[in-house]
Amino acid sequence: MKKFDNFSNCLNVLAGANFELANNDDVYRTGIIGQFNLTFELAWKALQAVLRLHCVNGAETGSPREILQLGYKVGFLSNSAVWLTMLNKRNTSVHIYDEDKIDEMILLIKNSFIPAFKELEKTLSEKLKEVEGDWE
Repeated sequence: MKKFDNFSNCLNVLAGANFELANNDDVYRTGIIGQFNLTFELAWKALQAVLRLHCVNGAETGSPREILQLGYKVGFLSNSAVWLTMLNKRNTSVHIYDEDKIDEMILLIKNSFIPAFKELEKTLSEKLKEVEGDWE
């Protein structure tokens, strides 16, 4: 599935970031935050697509928040607090100018968001295999 593949590829780029380099390079820090934003966007859209394949009621349309809440409700996401924090940080990341807030964002991406993305990637992969099995 293209949406899942795009999410997975984008996550691989983010997960491969050199967070040590981000300590001293403003352009690299900006790049990590930008890659996080893109990964988040692709993550919730891939989640929505897989929810649709599973015929989950309410997955046809919805905001990122609604899709994340639905994903949590049906067990596709396990940590709603991290995902809601991610959503809030995505919404405010373009307006971060304070170095301490940028440092906080980089740490959240490294320590909380990437692991949550990887967990979603694994879940979506399993859920896609379930749907593919229905066609065999």
